[in-house]
Amino acid sequence: MHPNPVYHDADTAKNIAFARERGFGVLAANGDAGPLMSHVPFLLNDAGDIADLHLVRSNPIARALAEPIKVKLAVIGGDTYISPDWYKVDDQVPTWNYVSVHLTGILELRPADELLDLLDRQSAAYENRLLPKKPWTTDKMQDETMTKLMRMIVPCRMTITGVDGTWKLSQNKADAVRLAAADGVASHGFGAETNIIAQMMRAAIGG
Repeated sequence: MHPNPVYHDADTAKNIAFARERGFGVLAANGDAGPLMSHVPFLLNDAGDIADLHLVRSNPIARALAEPIKVKLAVIGGDTYISPDWYKVDDQVPTWNYVSVHLTGILELRPADELLDLLDRQSAAYENRLLPKKPWTTDKMQDETMTKLMRMIVPCRMTITGVDGTWKLSQNKADAVRLAAADGVASHGFGAETNIIAQMMRAAIGG
């Protein structure tokens, strides 16, 4: 998380809504030989205090779950380079704007008999975004194939104890300066989802 508090103006509800909408993040835990990281899709419950996910059984984080462990789940949004020239004021330096939410908590293994329900809930959540396409469901799989695949993964649950978000959108600049930078991002920005970041920069000041 960026240390400047001006970039931490989003409340918990906004950060949770962002994480829920993204539904994908980088799970990190401490390991004996160094940090362990895994890219995972996840589901947040309505209260925003539980994230359900699954891991490949051979994943180092899954292997570390003989007992619950402390983890962090980083959910990354768009990002873009900001050229100082776009501000149209003197004495500026390059930077990078981005949105990121970190969920901190405790990860534990769940019983194997919860796995199918988790997979059904995950696929339903993602497939519903593709409507009116008829949703894919696990009952389209042959039982033997589905059983074989399920033996390779384990269900996990993260109990969320902390939520923090960085919404770095040039809030430290005057409105006109920020709008000028947003125009530069929209026309020449590079990174990920640059148009969304430009929109967020404008919306942050009502532009």
